[in-house]
This record gives sequence, C-alpha cells and structure tokens, in this order.
Amino acid sequence: MRLRFQQQLSIDSFPIPDVTFPLKSRDEMPPVLKALHFIFITPELSEKVFALLEDKINKGKQDTGRKGMDLWHILVLSVVRHALDTNWDRLAYLANYDALLRRVLGLRTPDEVDEDNLDFSAQNLRDNVRLLDEDLLREINSIVADAGHKLLKKKNKKNPLD
Repeated sequence: MRLRFQQQLSIDSFPIPDVTFPLKSRDEMPPVLKALHFIFITPELSEKVFALLEDKINKGKQDTGRKGMDLWHILVLSVVRHALDTNWDRLAYLANYDALLRRVLGLRTPDEVDEDNLDFSAQNLRDNVRLLDEDLLREINSIVADAGHKLLKKKNKKNPLD
C-alpha cells in the first residue's frame, strides 16, 4: 500500500515544512521545488492533489504487500523529471545527492545520514515515477494554478494600491 507520505519522522527524515529555498538562484529547480512545497503545506491543496494521486495509483490495489514508494516522492520526482526534461540516471543522482530536492522529499542529505540510505536507483524511479502520466500532471497543474490565482486575489484585496 502506498502512503501519501511518511507521517512519523525518523532519523533519516527531514520536516518538509521547515525547508528553506534560495531566493537568488536562477536555476530551474528552486521554483519548481517551492511550488511542490506549497502543495505540501497547504492542506486543501494537498488534499485535492493526494486524492488524485491515490485514485490514479492506488485504485484497485489491495492494502497488503510490501510498501511502495510514497505518493509524495512519486509526485516530486515526476515533476522534477518533467521540469528538467532529464533522464532516469540524472534523476537518480539528483534524488540521492541534491540537498534541496532531498529536503523537499522529506529526507536528510547524504552528509547527514549514512550513504546506505540512498535508495533511489534509476530502475526504482523508472518503475514508480512512470505511474504518473502527463494528463494527471496537467490536472494537478491546473489545481495548483487555481490555488495560486486565489492566493493572488486575496493579496490584492488586502492591498488594493499595490
């Protein structure tokens, strides 16, 4: 049974709401990861997105057997792969060694834990990330864009002169 994300923090996990982002980076990754972080910390948005993921990935599967990759990990890694238009080997490298990506995944960086805990192989990613198709990613994108528009409307109502 795939979980949304691991609720209980362990020694190799990192609290996702505590992630900080570089403000002056011109790389593609920080804004993408910031958007994913926004999904995670916004309860109503998170609920909608995880409901879609559960319907797509867990539908028709029994609650028995070994635990698969968390839905959060699948979503984050799928979005990163599409945003960077990268191959499976580079995605595996990023998932295992990029500090900001690992924190958004809720994992500690390699220098904070034993390297034996780096468990994202290219094959593991290929088997799990491919479960999200482009249609589902577009639907999630639409939900996030709507939430962003609502957020901007709220800000504009507070400061109409800005």
